[in-house]
Amino acid sequence: MCSSLRPMTEWHFYQPRDGHGLAHDPLNAIVAPRPIGWIGSRSADGVANLAPYSFFNLVNYTPPLIAFSSQGWKDSVANIDATREFTWNLATRDLAEAMNASSASVPPEVDEFTLAGLATAPSRLVAPPRVAASPVSFECRLTQLIRLTTQEGRELDQWLVIGEAVGIHIKSSMLEDGVYQTARARPILRGGGPADYFAITEDALFRMRRPG
Repeated sequence: MCSSLRPMTEWHFYQPRDGHGLAHDPLNAIVAPRPIGWIGSRSADGVANLAPYSFFNLVNYTPPLIAFSSQGWKDSVANIDATREFTWNLATRDLAEAMNASSASVPPEVDEFTLAGLATAPSRLVAPPRVAASPVSFECRLTQLIRLTTQEGRELDQWLVIGEAVGIHIKSSMLEDGVYQTARARPILRGGGPADYFAITEDALFRMRRPG
């Protein structure tokens, strides 16, 4: 009898293969906010390219490996496949509008650094340039380029790029007593919906140490 008096919990359940039935796909709002893979590359013909990817993360410490996933064989993937090199650049609140401008769909011969009004900085170990105004950049070499598949083995037009960071640039002002200060750069992250972003600030910080 008592169980019938408990408030019922309502859930929206769906199977992705059948559609979500909502005004907007909730998936990228649930797995959020996500760091941004702001990827610099250079074509075999020497044309620089810059594009942001919201499916991005660090996936290994030693050696440092980062990965981003591209929906479609875009210029970044084609360039990295050809040259096996790229850069990652930290997207910050001050650079948000430029980062957004670099996401425009333009022909391969268009340089998005120039399109977004961004100065470049030379890399030391790879050919693709860095975003000069970004407080952190990685120079990367390709380790794996993987076409993603469904559980049934059907190939998707989705490409996972994994690269080893062989050189890391950190603006000295981001360091305090040898510790990198995450919030100091005000990095931005991708949220859900068509336009949501979040900025990391000091007031969002809390600390927890692992047990044991």
